[in-house]
Amino acid sequence: MAFLGSLKRGFSSTFSFFGESWAELKKVKWPNRKELVSYTIVVVVTVVFVTIYFTLLDLGISSIVRWITE
Repeated sequence: MAFLGSLKRGFSSTFSFFGESWAELKKVKWPNRKELVSYTIVVVVTVVFVTIYFTLLDLGISSIVRWITE
């Protein structure tokens, strides 16, 4: 019987969690289309720059290691 009680508490807390999460999501100020496009552009440009940086860093370190080991 205790198992069923704990199972009921588990389900009620799960449903309570989802209900509270839904209520919090309604409070969020979602970005409009213009903001979303600008944020997306910032993220894509940042990813491109970081990718170029690490690619050049990797090529540089690889060249140094190759030069040392030859």
